[in-house]
Amino acid sequence: GLMVVLCTIWGLQQVAIKVANAGISPVWQAGMRSMGATLTILIWALLRRVKLLERDGTLGPGLLVGLLFSGEFALIFLGLHYTPASRGVIFLYTAPFFVALGAPWFLPGERMRKAQWGGMALAFMGVILLFGEHLWLPMDKAWVGDLMILGAALLWAATTLTVKASALGRSSAEKMLLYQLAISAVLLPPLSVTIGEPGVFAPTPWLWANILFQAVIVAGASYLGWFWLIRHYPATRLSSFSFLTPVMGVLASGLLLDEPLTPVIFAALSLVGTGIWIANRPA
Repeated sequence: GLMVVLCTIWGLQQVAIKVANAGISPVWQAGMRSMGATLTILIWALLRRVKLLERDGTLGPGLLVGLLFSGEFALIFLGLHYTPASRGVIFLYTAPFFVALGAPWFLPGERMRKAQWGGMALAFMGVILLFGEHLWLPMDKAWVGDLMILGAALLWAATTLTVKASALGRSSAEKMLLYQLAISAVLLPPLSVTIGEPGVFAPTPWLWANILFQAVIVAGASYLGWFWLIRHYPATRLSSFSFLTPVMGVLASGLLLDEPLTPVIFAALSLVGTGIWIANRPA
């Protein structure tokens, strides 16, 4: 139930990013989101008296997941300069397969059954049905963006596996998340300047409300929930739910931005839902 809520929030995030791009550059937007979320999690941790500075063996893996997290978002936003979002989302959502492939090596207790592979494949077919119309169209340099976003999917999977396989899996969700947000807050703004982004070029009250939503709700509360779930549930099962996110994003675009809701969208939702159900059935 919590994963469905989180996927809905992440689907809304896609709409929020799309709207905010009209007034703020993408990588700068990601950096501002990380800065706001870092402050949010710090306040939350202080109020709950979560221990953040104790020596628990998380520094090494924490720095690693911070770099992975920063690289993931940098590759996503840079990749979208070359390839349309409808292609990019397909490559990004190969991440659950990388998690499943890496699990036997890093998480021996989380081997996938044949039915789970089948369920994930069915869910992925739903994503391809939803966005695949642009996949085979010839586009100049689209392959560059495709490779970047495929790399982002690999980094996303590597982050999940690192958390589960290291001391981070035994630390608090707050500390686990702060490593990623704080490091990306330091690295993404300079990257934005390096690639020549203008930053905030059309500030409005709605833009700042949008950034606040992304920082507090998306990168703060929802990521906190995600990393709490990673500590308590198998990563391979959780990853199958992530296929819901692009479908929720399209539904949110239809409801909030008046984009058309076609029968293909509901067919894709049915495939994704069925695939998740199969992947999460008891043996």
